This record gives sequence, structure tokens and C-alpha cells, in this order.
Amino acid sequence: MRIYLQLPPIENKAPRFCHLHLQEDLLDGWNLLREQGNQGSAGRVSRYHYEHHDQAIEALTKLKDDAIKKGYKMVFAEGESQ
Repeated sequence: MRIYLQLPPIENKAPRFCHLHLQEDLLDGWNLLREQGNQGSAGRVSRYHYEHHDQAIEALTKLKDDAIKKGYKMVFAEGESQ
């Protein structure tokens, strides 16, 4: 599952982005990757590991909701139904 959010540009600053990516690992767990930063530059990557799919989905949803509260707009989402 992938979700890409973007914060519109403010004044002369580049827009910011937040990319959330949930993937299953090889040892029956789930990795949630969050990359965020200024559009057009390398972002900062954070990695979270969860033992259960439900925990990973809950964390992904919380990160998405937190970003939306900060003004980010969802550009696209793919994977499981949102």
C-alpha cells in the first residue's frame, strides 16, 4: 500500500511531500516507510516495523491523518481500499 501526500507551496518555498509505503517483510512482519521533505530534494526516511498487519495499517492511517491535519493533501493512494 502506498500513499503520497503533498503540502502546497508557501511563498517562494518548494512544496513539501510525505510518502507512506507499507510492505510485508520476509520474516512475516510489516515495514512502514515514511519519506518526507521538500519536493525536488532527497527526503528523510523513517522505518517502523510491526509484527501484525492490523498494527501496521493502524499506524499508517494515523500518520496519514496527522499529515492531513497539518494541511497535506492526498495526491494518490494505491493498494488496499482506504
